[in-house]
Amino acid sequence: MRSHLLNHPSTTQSKAIGIMDSGVGGLSVLQHIHALLPHENLIYFADSQHAPYGNKTPAHIQERVDSIASFLLSQQIKALVIACNTATAASAKYLREQYSLPIIAMEPAVKPASLATKNGIVGVLATVGTLQSAQFAALLATYGRDIQVITQGCIGLVECIERGELHTAKTKALLTQYCSQLLKAGADTIVLGCTHYPFVRDVIQNIVGEDVTVVDTGAAVAKHLHSTIQSQDLIKPLKTSANITILTNNDAANTEHVIHQLWGKNNITIKRV
Repeated sequence: MRSHLLNHPSTTQSKAIGIMDSGVGGLSVLQHIHALLPHENLIYFADSQHAPYGNKTPAHIQERVDSIASFLLSQQIKALVIACNTATAASAKYLREQYSLPIIAMEPAVKPASLATKNGIVGVLATVGTLQSAQFAALLATYGRDIQVITQGCIGLVECIERGELHTAKTKALLTQYCSQLLKAGADTIVLGCTHYPFVRDVIQNIVGEDVTVVDTGAAVAKHLHSTIQSQDLIKPLKTSANITILTNNDAANTEHVIHQLWGKNNITIKRV
């Protein structure tokens, strides 16, 4: 295991929390983390140059995630959040074997969806990589035994959101196509199995109607992070303003605009890496 050396507790507590995703989708998780831990310093890495992860091999994803984790550790983080379902499936177990700091990961919200559904039919919108993963299969085996789970791979949707195209005709057409398959199957609950998708949640809700429950896991991940760093005495002691840094390797001209559009506030620093 590659050790993550801890300094004096008060010094360690003041370190930032690292968050990573294949692109800008994990900003939806970052929003929940900042809302729950408003004084914590946060450093987010958007690997947009390699997005989406859903069509990459597990080996390629693991290589990317390990490289980003190593970089974030060089920035002296105290915990790491993998804000990406596909990256979690390919890399979470490996990272936990390699590094000693707390690592919080994602998983599609099959369990809460199984509790929310009234007719026992749950739809899952996700990347192909997530749906094909062993982790997702294990979730179904554990929580999907008493319900019918309909899955829908959403090819092209991550790319639209990466470009900031949240309400364009193309994005709405893709979502209508994907959601219609779940509605035809009778799903009364739909899981957002990718951290990009909450940014088009309003479009999805419009398509499926108010009687269909839409579930994502951003808030649950933030709560898990909070309880983990609290139990390990890593909460920042001083209630000073948080520094929020977004790192991106996207070379598109409108990158900063898209990040500000998704984040919705001005309290961030954006850097290209």
